[in-house]
Amino acid sequence: MNKEIVEQVNASFAEGNVEGFLSHCADDVVWTMVGNKTTKGKKAIQEWLASMDAEPPKFTVANIIAEGHFVTAYGDMTMKEKDGQVAPYAYCDIYRFRNGKIAELTSFVIKTEAKALTASGA
Repeated sequence: MNKEIVEQVNASFAEGNVEGFLSHCADDVVWTMVGNKTTKGKKAIQEWLASMDAEPPKFTVANIIAEGHFVTAYGDMTMKEKDGQVAPYAYCDIYRFRNGKIAELTSFVIKTEAKALTASGA
């Protein structure tokens, strides 16, 4: 069940659908972008994402691992930088669920020199 929710969340992010993501979050959700910032609460996350004024990242999910109340998704993505250039990143998202909702999301996002994976994984 939690793994399927993360798959839906990833689809929402790919479409730039913030509401689709937030519909799976607890009201007191905490999202930590490791090394960057921690945002607490659905409204604060919604406002933060709206302020970014950027197109959604394009990403490839390498694997989703579910165990108990935790789901981890990792892979590669590309994001448009402020200068308009597209840069490759590796990411790992760790979700903690409570009562069927995302209570915590911890994201590790690291800029890489590697070329991002294509949709086919090659």
